[in-house]
Amino acid sequence: MKDFDPATSFGEDVAARYDDDLRGDEDAAASFLSAIAQGRPALEFAIGTGRIAIPLAEKGIQVDGIELSPHMVERLRAKIGNHPINVTMGDMSTTTTNQHYGLVYLVYNTIFNLLTADDQIRCFQNAAHHLSPDGCFVVETALPHAWISPDKPDYVHAEHVGTDTVSLDVARYDPVTQLLEENHVHLTTQGITMSPIVCRLITPGEMDLMARIAGMRLIQRFANWQKTPFDIQSKAHVSVYGF
Repeated sequence: MKDFDPATSFGEDVAARYDDDLRGDEDAAASFLSAIAQGRPALEFAIGTGRIAIPLAEKGIQVDGIELSPHMVERLRAKIGNHPINVTMGDMSTTTTNQHYGLVYLVYNTIFNLLTADDQIRCFQNAAHHLSPDGCFVVETALPHAWISPDKPDYVHAEHVGTDTVSLDVARYDPVTQLLEENHVHLTTQGITMSPIVCRLITPGEMDLMARIAGMRLIQRFANWQKTPFDIQSKAHVSVYGF
């Protein structure tokens, strides 16, 4: 997508509405992650507005974060309360806090925001760099076929149809680069707004190989935070990696 810059894609407008429609799995995610952390400090890559970090901190886990967008961090700090969540600004594939953690985690497809295989591998390596010897790296993503199918790589979905508002999800997938170019187009009586995003989709098997390159291995995989078994019907996965 010409002129798309991942570094600026989560700007002020996106941050302002990011928490408007929570996904409803926040407590389940925090419980899952808390059980793995076992009281040890945790680090969230791309901590954003704290959708998962805050409920995890409420379970007594010290949470740090790495985040590229200052606007997302501003929203986080506005609702952080008494939880001492420390955020280091930077790219999750290269930035370090110079600390070690029992848990590093990355949720809701955010690994896809890194647009090359090299950057995604570096993200796994950065997670391994931050882990204590018995620590775990947890990644949550959808499966690529949840978005696209080989015989239909381009699509237009009607996300909302109202009397004065129409929202469309317009996307194109390139199987060579594995890039999904997507734009959420909102048509209203006041005008048109667009929310573009580009993602590099990878399969669980590719992630397992990236973990191996980083010196880790797959320990567990579930279909969701509720630990539903991962099988052929699954549309997403939560994968746990360790040394």
